[in-house]
Amino acid sequence: MTAYAEHDAPEAPRSWHKAQRLTALLAELQARPQSTAELARSFGVGQRSVQRDLEALRAMGHFVQEDTPGLYFIPRNGTLLRPAEVLAAYTALRLAHHHSPALGGHDRRALHTLSLALPERVRHTLNASIRSGGQGVFTDRQMELVAAAWLDGQVLRFDHRERNGILRTGLELGVYFVEISRTNLAPFVIGLNRAAGTVGTYKLARMSNLHLLADRYDVDPHFDPQAYLSDAWGVIGGEDSVTVTVRFDPEAAYRVLEGGFPQSTLIRGDGFVDLEFRAGVDDAGLPRELMPFLLSWGARAEVLSPPEVRCAWLAELRDALARFDRTPQVRG
Repeated sequence: MTAYAEHDAPEAPRSWHKAQRLTALLAELQARPQSTAELARSFGVGQRSVQRDLEALRAMGHFVQEDTPGLYFIPRNGTLLRPAEVLAAYTALRLAHHHSPALGGHDRRALHTLSLALPERVRHTLNASIRSGGQGVFTDRQMELVAAAWLDGQVLRFDHRERNGILRTGLELGVYFVEISRTNLAPFVIGLNRAAGTVGTYKLARMSNLHLLADRYDVDPHFDPQAYLSDAWGVIGGEDSVTVTVRFDPEAAYRVLEGGFPQSTLIRGDGFVDLEFRAGVDDAGLPRELMPFLLSWGARAEVLSPPEVRCAWLAELRDALARFDRTPQVRG
């Protein structure tokens, strides 16, 4: 008994761990092509272990292919998504559909299509949760043209109304990406502005007079959406960003410490809570997407730095006070 306990007992956990890893590795390779180095980092093992796992998957009858040199994938038979993946995609898409009317028609049709991959016993409830009506009629058409431009590599020409109300006409864009803003679930289009030669972000609902040009473009192979949006509080990303330090009063501390804020770092938590937020800035150097969040806390949050953001925050509060802090006149 002692020899069995010392020699054989540890083998079961190791074998079980490898079985779990093979299942997860199969799902990863069916999702997208990946290198052995990427997979090794994901699973916390060496590349040689990943190579052995690939051989094990081949021995199990899975067709492990090399997409480009060093990138492996496994074609998925049957439905594109597993049931749990369908539900994950459905709930994420329903969040956008339920809270934002921007792409009502496309969202609704996509939700119905996803539900067809699930059993009838749950499909009725899912479809009953979908909002009906003609939401997002205009942005549906805009998204059709954005998708066509992106997928076919055609330059998109359009007009765009800026935040200040100025209409910029005749913009020509090579579409790189589409992102949903966390603040209002509105879709934004990211791409290369041909005239400026820079990557910019454009709100879909503010894009008008869209049409495709005969000109073609290639997406920059070095464009990395994660890197571009790494300092974006919402969708304004790129090279220019700012770190904003905010102090929250103790009465707001418990809500702040619950977390859930992107691009934030806790630097103090002794009653008062200090957080640093990274956010992209506009042409004026201000984090426009972060400002509504800061103002929503009222007197419970104070912007400490940088000075230009603090001044803009104070100006907004003073303007609100000047507009609405009026003493009612008493008539005798």
